[in-house]
Amino acid sequence: MSPAQTRGTAPGEGRPARVVVLDHGSGNVRSVVRALEAAGAQVALTADREQALAADGLVVPGVGAYAATVEQIRAVGGDRLIERRLAGGRPVLGICVGLQVMFDAGDEHGERSVGLAQWPGEVTRLEASVVPHMGWNTVEAPEGSALFAGVDHERFYFVHSYAARRWEMEPIGPMKAPLVTWAEHDGDRFVAAVENGALCATQFHPEKSGDAGSVLLANWLRTLPRYDQEGAA
Repeated sequence: MSPAQTRGTAPGEGRPARVVVLDHGSGNVRSVVRALEAAGAQVALTADREQALAADGLVVPGVGAYAATVEQIRAVGGDRLIERRLAGGRPVLGICVGLQVMFDAGDEHGERSVGLAQWPGEVTRLEASVVPHMGWNTVEAPEGSALFAGVDHERFYFVHSYAARRWEMEPIGPMKAPLVTWAEHDGDRFVAAVENGALCATQFHPEKSGDAGSVLLANWLRTLPRYDQEGAA
């Protein structure tokens, strides 16, 4: 890889990607900011509507409970920001519970919470002898994955008790089908990442995944169109 590619700047681009990490009260966001900066992005931690809409990419982090994360995102208008960005084809990346809330719903402790409904399906508790699933694990990335280019055989860091254990989105006409990456914990298979047009997400923490996570973030940054202040690419 060239230095530009490693740092997440597309060949020929004159500036780094501008990324907003949505500040909705999630813990551990500073490590996400630092990891994106190390991968070559200019990063702002904010819930400001104009900055979030104008950014080349929006990152939606999340840790802890599904219901609380959805509530926090909605409290800062994050659900509307995500909807508007995706309607315009502007990239969004969810991390950990930031992946989970993109599904229709989450079931925690017998209580069902409505999610952001970008993808059909429900997040449920892992069926494993040891929960949470905590530590390093390999993934099964599909052919043609942009996120996992060069790191499809590496390990990534997971910390979670719940997951999307099925993929329920049906193919829609000629539209390109999402690329779904899988992982397995104690025999229970679950969604580890999704690449669905402008919307990508990972169940694992790229910011805690060492060199492999850095490469994955740089891969995502290289996919981002560079927008001017008026919103044109």
